[in-house]
Amino acid sequence: MSDLLSKAQEGAVLPIHALYEADLAGFLDQRPAAARRFADISGFKGRAGEILILPQPNGEMDCVLFGLGTAPKDISHLDAMAFRGLAAKLPEGQYQIASAPAGYSPAAIALAWSLGLYGFTRYKSGQARSKARLIAAEGVDVTETRVIADACTLAKDMVNTPANNMGPVEIEAIARDLAKSFGATISVITGDALLSQNYPAVHAVGRAADPARASRMIEMAWGVADHPHICIIGKGVVFDTGGLDMKPSAGMRLMKKDMGGAAHALALAQMIMALGLRVRLSVLVPVVENAISGDAMRPGDVLASRKGLSIEVGNTDAEGRLILADALTRACELSPALTIDMATLTGAARVALGPQVIPFYTPDDKLAADIAHAAHQTGDPLWRMPLWDGYRPALDSDIADIKNDPDGWAQAGSVTAALFLQRFAPEGAWVHLDIYAWNPRSRPGFPSGGEAQAIRALLAMIKARYS
Repeated sequence: MSDLLSKAQEGAVLPIHALYEADLAGFLDQRPAAARRFADISGFKGRAGEILILPQPNGEMDCVLFGLGTAPKDISHLDAMAFRGLAAKLPEGQYQIASAPAGYSPAAIALAWSLGLYGFTRYKSGQARSKARLIAAEGVDVTETRVIADACTLAKDMVNTPANNMGPVEIEAIARDLAKSFGATISVITGDALLSQNYPAVHAVGRAADPARASRMIEMAWGVADHPHICIIGKGVVFDTGGLDMKPSAGMRLMKKDMGGAAHALALAQMIMALGLRVRLSVLVPVVENAISGDAMRPGDVLASRKGLSIEVGNTDAEGRLILADALTRACELSPALTIDMATLTGAARVALGPQVIPFYTPDDKLAADIAHAAHQTGDPLWRMPLWDGYRPALDSDIADIKNDPDGWAQAGSVTAALFLQRFAPEGAWVHLDIYAWNPRSRPGFPSGGEAQAIRALLAMIKARYS
């Protein structure tokens, strides 16, 4: 949808006025009486997300009014993502933000416009998309805005695509296309070669899948050797049956999205490479299908890991942390300055913060502050959660070094999952994000289905740290 954002004007441009409810009357007082009457008859009040197209006397469109609801007491809390609901409601044409309340960044509005145009139409015949084009304000970096919007589209498209068309082979193909596009190197270890190359946990989780959907470890490298080294890891479970501890049908329904971490890792990498940030990048994506067959891992099995720690499998449905354990160990060997892992890991994260706010875990207070600041600046909601030491004993195993399902007394499932991952994480700066990657209900600019979460904030944090 990034082609619907431009600097170039071709023909007539319709102005858009974004207004708080309290400012509507004053705005209309400056318009002809017919416009005030039209707004009154239409019932337009300036409520959040409301749109009104005011006509000229000849019936042509004059301008667009976009409601922002009640004005906040503190403009530092403005969220330009409210503009995501605007573009898809407008007819074909060219538009420009003519006025908006103080504090709204033109760049953030342009990005929100681009993100709000998203729709997943791969399987729908005759599905039309909006053709409303925004002429960006002076000073907006249209190239960067397009890069971010395109990467978010990649993540959402990958999450929305069902598992029959988004398996291990397809994720590998996407990674290879990215590597080719940006001059990165890529290596892929597949199937039983995972054992000889010491990725035993990745192999164990995916060994029950059909050979055509064999597990793989994807590693991509990009950048200049003396630039700060960042490692990005994404959980790539293309479908999660739960294994022998099988999910009920309701719990399995959305498990095409269990590769959301991989989608987000590749999307974040795409942004970094496309913008040419002065960093060295490693991307690690373990990709598996948690299937059921005679060779499936069993509750009670003890698995080897790349780190050398033995892992007791208490629940085969806690498989994501197993493949991440091997990937995090690989990150240790690369000695990055910063490691980021993203995974659709626990339902407990949703119980804690719901589908829209993403919890993140790090022992590094400076990194946490940088991420929180970037989340606020970008309108990409994140919330730091504790790596609470008191829950570590819940991961103790009677027969192995650690177990993948914590004792029930700890209760905090997202926290204990993060504590498990910390046992395998590099010594340097590390953050784990327990993403959801999904909108469970449609709202303006946020269609139900796959959603790109956290990566805009992470990009802003990386730019601030390493630019």
